[in-house]
Amino acid sequence: MIIAVTGTNTDVGKTVATAAIASVLARRGVDVVAAKPIQTGEPVGEGDAPTVRRLAGVETFDNWRYPEPLAPNLSARRAGIATPPLAEVAEWVRALDRPDRVVLAEGAGGLLVRLADEYTLADLARELDAPLVVVTSLGLGSLNLAELTCAQARAQGLQVLGLVGGCLPAELDLATRLNVDELPVVASAPYIGSLPAGCGALSGQRFADAAERALGRGVEALLADAPAGLDSSA
Repeated sequence: MIIAVTGTNTDVGKTVATAAIASVLARRGVDVVAAKPIQTGEPVGEGDAPTVRRLAGVETFDNWRYPEPLAPNLSARRAGIATPPLAEVAEWVRALDRPDRVVLAEGAGGLLVRLADEYTLADLARELDAPLVVVTSLGLGSLNLAELTCAQARAQGLQVLGLVGGCLPAELDLATRLNVDELPVVASAPYIGSLPAGCGALSGQRFADAAERALGRGVEALLADAPAGLDSSA
């Protein structure tokens, strides 16, 4: 099964959330890999896929790479690099899937960021028939961004499996404290959990334990409610 991971914006904790979900799934015996089809602004050997591998200890894959840290279509255009067609990117992700495996396919930025001039992550998810996990900010303004992202996803025929709070500070201001409870209401999606600020600096067992505390129960519910093909007994 393929799950697409998107965010309500850039820098909301999408990569760390992908690693945390992978860690929680692996802890339950699920065969899980992570894929970053398109990476910008990082040299070969660095970027989101290696970060997920370091944090979660799972196998990761990446492919297309553009030099500047911009929306992929803009980075590719400025570098004079031809972007692959949607079908080619979808086939690359699909080739990683197999029975009883979960592929976490991480996008770039938000749902409608252009991976190429002709398509977005929403288009890729639809091509793959992949449901979404939406990683959201938690501070003031986050309710609007999360609701817009989930509403647009559904308008494009996509299923939203749930929300992950990408960075929960140790000390909560009023907006953040209220938003954690309000996000699943306005977005009409289950709240998987909130990742504590700074957990991306952990590694090994410490990261696995933090991911389990933050997302374990929510991922268990996701496993129970997910479409056929996501099997915690794998």
